[in-house]
Amino acid sequence: MITRNFLEVGMNTEELVEIVLPGKVEPEGLQIRHGEVPVPGPGQVVVRMEATGVSFAEQQMRRGRYYDQPAFPFVPGYDLVGTVQAVGAGVGPGLAGARVAALTKVGGWASHVLVDAADVVPVPAGVSAAEAETLVLNGITAWQMLHRKARVRAGQTVVVHGANGGVGSILVQLAQLAGVKVIGTASARHHDALRERGVRPVDYRADDVAARIRELAPGGVDAVFDHVGGRGIVDSWRLLAPGGTLVSYGSASTLDDEGSKRWPVVKLLGRVWSWNALPNRRHAYFYNVLAGRALAKDRFRTRLRADLTQVFAALQRGDITAQVAAELPLARVADAVRLAESGTVTGKVVLTP
Repeated sequence: MITRNFLEVGMNTEELVEIVLPGKVEPEGLQIRHGEVPVPGPGQVVVRMEATGVSFAEQQMRRGRYYDQPAFPFVPGYDLVGTVQAVGAGVGPGLAGARVAALTKVGGWASHVLVDAADVVPVPAGVSAAEAETLVLNGITAWQMLHRKARVRAGQTVVVHGANGGVGSILVQLAQLAGVKVIGTASARHHDALRERGVRPVDYRADDVAARIRELAPGGVDAVFDHVGGRGIVDSWRLLAPGGTLVSYGSASTLDDEGSKRWPVVKLLGRVWSWNALPNRRHAYFYNVLAGRALAKDRFRTRLRADLTQVFAALQRGDITAQVAAELPLARVADAVRLAESGTVTGKVVLTP
């Protein structure tokens, strides 16, 4: 294989094109690699990518801060949407030519991706690749945190930190679809858009965010969805009303820290364990979208397929909208990463072939 700077070559749909993260580099340090399109083995399919995206996980991986990322160099890309181009032995012929979505964790930033056939989920007709892409990782995360962890009910009030982000914007919509009132933190520039969606906004840059949220919900809230971690997680816990649930799903506040990339997650897990040991009628979870995949693969796949199908159905009905912040070609991945990391966009930055 030949590795070059991604700006120096064009795209050729007849060959494999991958974006490589060679180490801790600035976005311009990402490289493009050309090779042969993979051949599917038994039980596998080759998906020709139509849309992949830049999630917060890739932002952490670029800095070497994602707690269980592979060793450099590797191809990032947590999820993708595309068309099944080839199938291996034992795969039903019905998958050939189908548009599907897949959760990959790594490898999605490529023109062709090898995936186990059991891991793909059909994308419904009438949904564009870019729209569907915004709902794979982010949609599964939002749905499972709302309905499998917090188990929200109509009439409840929840706090969504980062309400304008990739996961946050879907959390807001799915919560409202369930009849739940939402308080959302975001920078002031996004407050008008959040108000239009019926969200009560709070500026996360305010001196005391927790105090401002308590003014809106004096009796506490029924759930908090926190991707920030760090010291602020304690405030999120204290915002809960009796019977409330905290769902922690990241440590964005430690993105630029030095030292162990695992320590922030270990600390979060420790807090969750200690809070759940207290007799206080509140609950805490650390959510990982891939939890259970290694130990109970069939159950994991069944649950993922069911939940993503629900999210896609909500989009197809018009109950939620896909938040595509921008679409950029794979060859402009540096621009896409910088845009995603700017904090100025609503929704997800999508990469296309």
